[in-house]
Amino acid sequence: MLRTTNLHIGYGRRAVQSDLNLHANARDLICLTGTNGCGKSTLLRTLAGLQKPLKGDITIQGKSVQKLSSYERSTLFSLVLTDSIDTENLTVHDLVALGRFPYTNWAGSLLDTDEAKIAEALQQVSLTHKAHCYLTEISDGEKQRAVIAKALAQDTPLVLLDEPTAHLDLPNRIEIMLLLRRLSVNTQKTFILSTHELDLALQMADKIWLMGEHGVEVGIPEDLMLTGKFQEAFGSHSFQFDENDGHCKINHLVGPLHVNVIGEKPATLWLQHALLRCGIQLSESASITIEAHDGVFRLHNTDVHSIEEILKLLMD
Repeated sequence: MLRTTNLHIGYGRRAVQSDLNLHANARDLICLTGTNGCGKSTLLRTLAGLQKPLKGDITIQGKSVQKLSSYERSTLFSLVLTDSIDTENLTVHDLVALGRFPYTNWAGSLLDTDEAKIAEALQQVSLTHKAHCYLTEISDGEKQRAVIAKALAQDTPLVLLDEPTAHLDLPNRIEIMLLLRRLSVNTQKTFILSTHELDLALQMADKIWLMGEHGVEVGIPEDLMLTGKFQEAFGSHSFQFDENDGHCKINHLVGPLHVNVIGEKPATLWLQHALLRCGIQLSESASITIEAHDGVFRLHNTDVHSIEEILKLLMD
């Protein structure tokens, strides 16, 4: 679907990344991630033809992007940018209809085939019932789905997205990533998105392009985690990635108090979480033991019903 060959990206004479040899296949959901300033947006803008590569070549379905006309580009890939759309007097249908621009005549007239594509795109993002609402009347999450529907209506095999979950709350970030996951499977399209949502990328991406100062590591999330590439790219003395589940673990400052925790999950897990946050070390050989059973915590033969009460007892 897409391939880069010895690609150098940057501005003027300054290269941000060099010798990038990347590829994406049909149905891939690829998350491009990395630390700030490593060149994620620059790479997306270069792939989309918005800025010229310093060196190298980009091909989509075997065609060099640099040699394509604007019309040819618009039929091969669509682009979803981070910028919020707050245009008044524009309905959701109107916005999605803009995706049909490459296929309409000089007057922008919509044919039945265009309306069918618009309706299909709205259905794919679950916005059919909001088609005639103004953009000022819908939520930020719905606006983002509408912009994705516009890209779907453009009917391109490749969709590029720059931080599609930026400025959204957690539920909407999850919903957008789940939507892109479903679309990659159901539409056969390729989705490449830049993101800082590492936990969601680990759970949903087919591949991750992990960008660092000296290039891009490519692999499935599980391999990049097992080989320590995530820790190399993002880790520090303050936190690390848990090799068991991929979650970020804070390296808390700990004090002299040691506690042993026994009992039932998930109560024991959240109790351990609270203890570590408060600087209390966990040790099976500790003289202090806390038991958790049936929603009750026991310390020094005293039963309490919340972790907060346990912390108060320990601090007294």
